Amino acid sequence: MNDQSVTANGRLIATKLPCTVEEFLVAQGLLPRSVVVEHNGEAVAPSEFSRRQLNAGDRLEIVKIVAGG
Repeated sequence: MNDQSVTANGRLIATKLPCTVEEFLVAQGLLPRSVVVEHNGEAVAPSEFSRRQLNAGDRLEIVKIVAGG
């Protein structure tokens, strides 16, 4: 059985794989519209979240968008 984890913001997170970026975000309690995601060093457009597959060992950087003024 494969290692069922990805690294997000430097933390190893166990998750059900394979899954999409969108499924991972929702599982982490994040709204896909409220974050910017980098997958294995590549920026991912929000329109790709539902199609981009995650696999064991992948690395994500997730930044929450904060509105303010």
